[in-house]
Amino acid sequence: MRKTIFLLAIGGFILMAAFQQKPKGKQVVATRWTTEKAQQWGSENGWLRGSNFNPSTAINQLETWQAESFDPATIDRELGWAQNIGLNCMRVFLHHVAWEVDQKGFKERMNKYLEIADRHGIKTIFVFFDDCWNPIYHAGKQPDPRTGVHNSGWVRDPGELLYQDPKLINELEAYVKDILKTFKNDKRIAIWDLYNEPGNSKYGDRSMPLLKKVFEWAWEIRPSQPVSSGVWNLKLHDLNKFQVENSDVITYHNYQSPEKHQAAIDTLKRYNRPLVCTEYMARRNNSLFTNIMPILKEQNIGAINWGLVAGKSNTKYAWDEPISDGSEPKLWFHEIFQPDGTPYKREEVDMIKSLTGKK
Repeated sequence: MRKTIFLLAIGGFILMAAFQQKPKGKQVVATRWTTEKAQQWGSENGWLRGSNFNPSTAINQLETWQAESFDPATIDRELGWAQNIGLNCMRVFLHHVAWEVDQKGFKERMNKYLEIADRHGIKTIFVFFDDCWNPIYHAGKQPDPRTGVHNSGWVRDPGELLYQDPKLINELEAYVKDILKTFKNDKRIAIWDLYNEPGNSKYGDRSMPLLKKVFEWAWEIRPSQPVSSGVWNLKLHDLNKFQVENSDVITYHNYQSPEKHQAAIDTLKRYNRPLVCTEYMARRNNSLFTNIMPILKEQNIGAINWGLVAGKSNTKYAWDEPISDGSEPKLWFHEIFQPDGTPYKREEVDMIKSLTGKK
């Protein structure tokens, strides 16, 4: 999903540190799970496999969740396609503005989404904050897609507004705590992904204060589900260190070849906690279903690829290779299905079904 060098190439990224270390500042009652509790969660949940999901009719998180564009019919149809090939987990991005405008309705729509997903045997990883793509956003009608441009309408959360309005932090705290309190014991939720790719968009360590805050807020509520934030960029040493030392289960992104992906796995296994790859599969980069998903299954690592159905997000186009006339790319970057449910590559879907036990 991101224009950057992706994580954990061979060597240089050994993050050995005390597992239970707490961040400085405000003390909270409960922090990170023990290793034993994390491993128990892994045993109970089995092999998670699925996609990062927004319905094909939504260009971004706000169009997914706002009342006027929330689309349960499309969600139901597309999650049915996922169920039919044996996927059992979706990673879904939230946005604080949708909550700000309509707190009660937002939570009702989250519950409706969970009802639909649960009917299809699919658990959910919800994502709170995100440092990727467009810095400015607004409630109401969202922009139309830019022709042939990857994720042209995706928006950060909270983005630049955090640096322009110091009081926003109070609203973000209320938002995170309200959602966690509401769904803290919901068995349909697999993981709370507190912050997607902190430090992206050249923020670097500017993202550290919010990263620390969102973990503190989560610890105050201490949901029954694990909390995590995925490591993704080799160069962000301080952020990486905090993420792996404070996540209940270890999540990560990797859009590289099998050899480099395995090197990342080998490094992260040192923490002796369940691993979930919450982003992979970029065909141009030799990160494929055919060469990565079998590795993840064999080692019981969650496998969440980017993109389920081609749609308004335009993520079938590569990050840095727009096609101005909107013609079909020679090779889709992400996504499994055409908008009508036809597989992009039948052999990929057949292989996924063989790994998931679907006939």
